[in-house]
Amino acid sequence: MSFERVCAVSDILEPGSLRVELADVDIAVVRFEGEVYAIEDLCSHAEVPLSEGDVEEFKGAPTIECWLHGSCFDLRTGEPTNLPATEPVSVYPVRVEGEDVYVDTDADAAVDVRLPRAASN
Repeated sequence: MSFERVCAVSDILEPGSLRVELADVDIAVVRFEGEVYAIEDLCSHAEVPLSEGDVEEFKGAPTIECWLHGSCFDLRTGEPTNLPATEPVSVYPVRVEGEDVYVDTDADAAVDVRLPRAASN
């Protein structure tokens, strides 16, 4: 794993998100109820920045909402919690050291929660 510093905890509103543009991917670093998450900053439905949406609890899960069509994504798994989005977005490991937030965006480190689809006969 290769963690890199992306921001300070104080740079992120509580609850709220901060867009961070990295060399290989743009991420939303999110604070909600004392936790810090990192999620791909691109809605899988409409390709708009998730970091511009509201951070809230939705059906018991910490989520970020796409401002354009209202899909919410679970900050822990990247799975959409409601329509119109049906595909998950990547989530990344986060480490907080003191005031610094570190995220690992290496391709091998991204959490892929997509399950294999059953073969149709």
